[in-house]
Amino acid sequence: MKNPGQLPSRACPAKLKNRLLHLASRSALDVDGLGEKLVDQLLDAGLVKELPDLFELRAETLAALPRMGEKSAANLVEALAGARSTTLPRLLVALGIPEVGPSVAELLAARFGDLDPLLAADAEALEQIEGVGPVIAKKVADFFADERHRHELSRLRELGVRWPKTKPHTSAVGEGPLAGKTFVLTGTLPTLSRAEAGERIAAAGGKVTGTVSKKTDYVVAGEAAGSKLAKARELGVAVLDEAELLALLG
Repeated sequence: MKNPGQLPSRACPAKLKNRLLHLASRSALDVDGLGEKLVDQLLDAGLVKELPDLFELRAETLAALPRMGEKSAANLVEALAGARSTTLPRLLVALGIPEVGPSVAELLAARFGDLDPLLAADAEALEQIEGVGPVIAKKVADFFADERHRHELSRLRELGVRWPKTKPHTSAVGEGPLAGKTFVLTGTLPTLSRAEAGERIAAAGGKVTGTVSKKTDYVVAGEAAGSKLAKARELGVAVLDEAELLALLG
């Protein structure tokens, strides 16, 4: 077994820097104030050697850094405290799992509902999820099979990072008003998170995938929808906003 204390990021400051910035991004834990210059300072001072170390930072320690006053230090500690309360999709994005962006993270969270069942899944089980192909399935399984990453998760939990459990559902088409219909979600919806929208679609018998194709029945597009919306228009796939989705759901 690999030594869980010897994370790859400890041997590669550049990789750790990228992971920290990724964790702080809006689609992940959204830590306001944790930018590139501050990350460099934290690494140079040896204050952060792996992702969970962020949540042990104290205001008085941060305030002693160059160009970091007491107010800025207190604000960052407060932002990190708020980031401890998150969702499973955001956590999965924050971990920096290869090939796992917001859409795939939401598919994984919707299928398993919590982290532990996901940790127990092998690549074959992951590949059964609509929108998760063999390449992504292997990368996710390999990531969680690494004891060093499990060590990170254990520490994050010990330091208070938490998320609500949801009721898991399969990707199989069920019965209901959306039975047989395939959806792709993109952008930010006004009132529903994409995970919530996916759960409601599945409960109504539909299925959610991560890729737009000719087999897609509807693309549900919110604010800042990107390439998936363009692909839908190119293929002539029907595009819905949140209100139209809710109307379909009844």
